[in-house]
Amino acid sequence: MERILLAHGGGGSLTKQLIRDLVVARFGNPALAPLSDSALVELPQGRVAFTTDSYVVKPLRFRGGDIGRLAISGTVNDLAMAGARPLYISLALILEEGLALDDLAAILDSAKAAVDEAGVTVVCGDTKVVERGAADGCFINTSGIGVISEGVSVAMERAAPGDAILVNGSIGDHGVAIMSAREGLSFDTPVSSDVAPLGGLVAAVLEAGGDAVHALRDPTRGGLGMVVCEVAEACRHDIELDEVKIPVRPEVQGACDLLGLDPLYVANEGKVVVVCAEAVASKVLTAMRAHPLGRSAVAIGRVLDGAKGRVTLRTTIGGRRVVDPPYGEQLPRIC
Repeated sequence: MERILLAHGGGGSLTKQLIRDLVVARFGNPALAPLSDSALVELPQGRVAFTTDSYVVKPLRFRGGDIGRLAISGTVNDLAMAGARPLYISLALILEEGLALDDLAAILDSAKAAVDEAGVTVVCGDTKVVERGAADGCFINTSGIGVISEGVSVAMERAAPGDAILVNGSIGDHGVAIMSAREGLSFDTPVSSDVAPLGGLVAAVLEAGGDAVHALRDPTRGGLGMVVCEVAEACRHDIELDEVKIPVRPEVQGACDLLGLDPLYVANEGKVVVVCAEAVASKVLTAMRAHPLGRSAVAIGRVLDGAKGRVTLRTTIGGRRVVDPPYGEQLPRIC
């Protein structure tokens, strides 16, 4: 089996072969074709959103996805949470000596499928090779550019009393999928990651709710609990969540019970939290449910008049508890 060699990162013929056969063969387009130091692209009118992120997930492959799909989806989603239409992506690979070329090809195939799903274009990138044992096989850095249309303004500070809190489906799937793959745990019903690019779903939300969509957040590290706390702190209003309405798969809840984890703080990679005026909540939910990634969308809470910036959870037994930001990450290396 052919593997990555240090020479693949040396800038010579092996580097060119790697880029030609594994990268350009999948992502080739007019902007990428020159393989120059900078990509030249056309941008439509509007404010530009720009983001970057690095992905170091372990293991590289897990049920429902892999580091390639994760890297593309994560950057697309960061742009979408700003209300932007994702357009262009960079793809930089840090490869460990000894990585099987077949494994790298599978990761890039997955990334290409996510690119096609998201409707974005890979326009530039980079490849580096490090010594054996220095990179867990593969690290990926992606940056993205998107354009925010006139009239779109989403920010946590815009959340207002009476706003509805919506989510597009069950929480905690990604974190539990990573944990089960990493630790070799098996459950009666296997848990798959929810990793997915959310640009199309967010576009449907913005079309349905317009300026009444006040905030968008993707609950990745720190989970739903963390992002709702961030919204409450930013807008300086209290938020109440309803535990009965928060969707958690039984197998995810069972895994969390077994390991002493709270699903509220377990990572997601295909979920969006929408904060919108109550007047448009029903319309936004209908639009979300019409999209393949939002069929299980529900309202899970509301913004209150209180000015302490505190989040409370109305529990299944009728009590209330305070939802605090997590001190640290329950599950490291999940993205």
